Amino acid sequence: MIKKLRIATRGSPLAIAQAKIARDALISVDTRLAKPGLIDIIPIQTTGDKMQRGSLAKVSGKGLFTKEIEDALLEDRVDIAVHSMKDMPTALPPGLGVVAVLPREDTRDALISNNNKVKSIEDLPMGACVGTASLRRSAILKNKRPDIKITNLRGNIQTRLKKVESGDVDATFLAVAGLKRLGLLEKMTAILDFKEMLPAVGQGALGIECRKSNSKICELVDLVNHKETYTCVQAERAFLTVMDGSCRTPIGGLATLDGSIFTITGLVIRPDGSEAIYRKRQGDLGNSMEIARAVAADLKSTAGPGFFTEDC
Repeated sequence: MIKKLRIATRGSPLAIAQAKIARDALISVDTRLAKPGLIDIIPIQTTGDKMQRGSLAKVSGKGLFTKEIEDALLEDRVDIAVHSMKDMPTALPPGLGVVAVLPREDTRDALISNNNKVKSIEDLPMGACVGTASLRRSAILKNKRPDIKITNLRGNIQTRLKKVESGDVDATFLAVAGLKRLGLLEKMTAILDFKEMLPAVGQGALGIECRKSNSKICELVDLVNHKETYTCVQAERAFLTVMDGSCRTPIGGLATLDGSIFTITGLVIRPDGSEAIYRKRQGDLGNSMEIARAVAADLKSTAGPGFFTEDC
């Protein structure tokens, strides 16, 4: 029996909500953890959280939303960490591992506009101002609507929603998963089809990271692992590893399973939106990692070295 379980997370309302989802999942497999005081959720401020201005893409290094949390894990100040998988670098610190990925929420992006008649990217008014800090979303928008003005918009979900409601920007994009977990689906104007906006690698998935040396904790966490989601997310991360884009290279990727049929779609797009390259492959589930890496290799070969920027 675990005497105490310390769960690390970022401190935003969404991150806390996601930590509670993980907590409840763990209680469902070991009801003894439901006893008051056995589980603590510990918010940790990360470098990315501290930077409320400017573009994160221009900051060198990776793990802007994970490093401080992983440091706490390595120093035994917490037992597990709950992460949005889209925030996690593909290379983890030695001694740590993502032991479980919870069932995936909706992977799509939502469009939030101050005009309820806007139901797609094409519906945005000519020259509209759209706020986003995502290079992927920005580049896709530029590709589809070069007339749109894009402004950097940082902050938690509630902050970004207020910017739209106040008219500071005409629209923004948010992950459907985050809105759903916060009970804010009514704020959406539209859900975007994958053909309109391919999601980020890992979008909609929550991972639980542990110290590999803590076998008791790892065994507990493994009980909540959703194998289908884990397989898809690991394949997406393998895709991203091969892509090895700089922090200024917009990349999208989504893997799905239909029975034993594995499908992955990948995207690389110039930051200015001038060129977008998509690739999609299907195959047997047993070859998911190889298929994912092949899609990435195909994209890299087609794009060529000049496609990727390194001036982070």
